[in-house]
Amino acid sequence: MHHTLAPITAPIPVRASSTDDPVELLRFAIDAHSVGAAALATLVDIRGGAARALGAHMAVAADGQFCGYVSGGCVEAAVATEALLAMAQGCDRTVKFGDGSPFFDIVLPCGGGISVAIHVLKDVGALRHVLDRLERRQAAGLAYSPGQQALEPVEPLPRAQWLEQDFVTVYRPRTRVVLSGQTIEAQAVARLAEASGYDVIVRGQGEGGRVAADIIDPFTAVVLLHHELDAEAAILEIALASPGFYIGALGSTRTHRRRVERLRAMAFRRDDIARIKAPIGMFGPTRDATSLALSVLADIAAARLAAYA
Repeated sequence: MHHTLAPITAPIPVRASSTDDPVELLRFAIDAHSVGAAALATLVDIRGGAARALGAHMAVAADGQFCGYVSGGCVEAAVATEALLAMAQGCDRTVKFGDGSPFFDIVLPCGGGISVAIHVLKDVGALRHVLDRLERRQAAGLAYSPGQQALEPVEPLPRAQWLEQDFVTVYRPRTRVVLSGQTIEAQAVARLAEASGYDVIVRGQGEGGRVAADIIDPFTAVVLLHHELDAEAAILEIALASPGFYIGALGSTRTHRRRVERLRAMAFRRDDIARIKAPIGMFGPTRDATSLALSVLADIAAARLAAYA
């Protein structure tokens, strides 16, 4: 009597969540590694157009669950399958998709091509280092060496890129929005900023509305939504002395001229005053709180991209 062994079937990739937040992806990878095996896939080359930036991640668990994106959603299941094969073999691999790829059945809608480096995690110390720095609102860098099949923490570069034989991914803290004002506009901006996943700090007016200078770090946008210049004065002075990447203030062009005159009289430099976006927002004038909130959040997002492309 012959016994045939049943073939070993690999897990079927299943998306665990739709997040693309690097913090959540790294936590997912750490958790997966603690109960089995895990792989971190990184977008390391773009040929033509692409839906994601270099350094975008996917995290894949040994049971087939994955999260993150390296494209617009068209290759992620295939990347997860490759990651499962890499875990089974215990060996890293780099896979091409789209233009220049052996997978003829996977065509990227943008017509370009991408390369994805898949690293089978041996330990998660480097990932914990990144999370620790982000928790302290500091930028972090990870260098991946395909030759050594290893990840190690490095000082962050201005952007994700190849540095000789290593690919360096850059992580930055999430955008913080310091919001000053007790207006309907402030409530609308706070709601939309929270829905966008930003770290929102709301301040009232007067002395109680002051902020500690270290709250406004290089990854912070300051939004002043007062109807009187006196109400914004204290926090505006702190913002102008801060490294915040965006300072925006409510008010008409005429109001802003008065604001500028007051600041010049207080001996603020022209370059500092020029940091203030007023009237606030990407488009205007707006006539309702929701439109204003959309205009402000779009302006913040555009300024963050310009500052940290």
